[in-house]
Amino acid sequence: MASDVDICNLALAHLGDVATVASIDPPSGEAQAAHCARFYPIARDSLLEMHPWNFATTRVALAYAASNPTSTWQYAYAGPADAVNYISILDPHAADDYAVGIPMSNSGLYAAPVVGLGVYTPQPFDVEKDSAGNPLILTNQKDAVLRYTQYVSDPTRFSPLFVLCLSHYLASFLAGPLLKGEVGRAEAEKQLRLAMTYQDGAEASDSNQRRIRPPQGASWMVNR
Repeated sequence: MASDVDICNLALAHLGDVATVASIDPPSGEAQAAHCARFYPIARDSLLEMHPWNFATTRVALAYAASNPTSTWQYAYAGPADAVNYISILDPHAADDYAVGIPMSNSGLYAAPVVGLGVYTPQPFDVEKDSAGNPLILTNQKDAVLRYTQYVSDPTRFSPLFVLCLSHYLASFLAGPLLKGEVGRAEAEKQLRLAMTYQDGAEASDSNQRRIRPPQGASWMVNR
């Protein structure tokens, strides 16, 4: 598993540096370490925001906010402090992220999809800030469950392709201060292109880890 220092040294190696940084928290004495300490968190967190990575995705039953500042939405919830992306608001009885049971005649709602049929269940929502600057999630879903991407600082949770993408992305930040001038600018653009190329592969691999594909159906078909 890669460490923060490993990722920083990999980024430096992409730029032709000797890549011998020993620490970034606190930074060891090299100028490279100081630049890595400055830019690594920015590169990591912005890359986390670009895709709902499986290793950074979690869910939580939301707590109601003290007050609802709008009449547009029925419910207001306090958003988690570690959220970087809000993926979906779910019914607490949803069998998975994508389907709930089809309602049967006079039978209520089953806890799981009936005969393999499902209905799309993520609910509309909005995210705002309250008067104190805290995230506020607005929705019409009672007892809502939030699926979201969280900030992850532990690099042992990163996938190998994410590490490779992050190293090139970080290299694009480091190229300017380390190489300087036109050479640094050109190398930054090159590293950014490489990062985006690896990002495509990393996102495709990450998305392939999901195997929830419920058939869509309507309740009137089940009741026939």
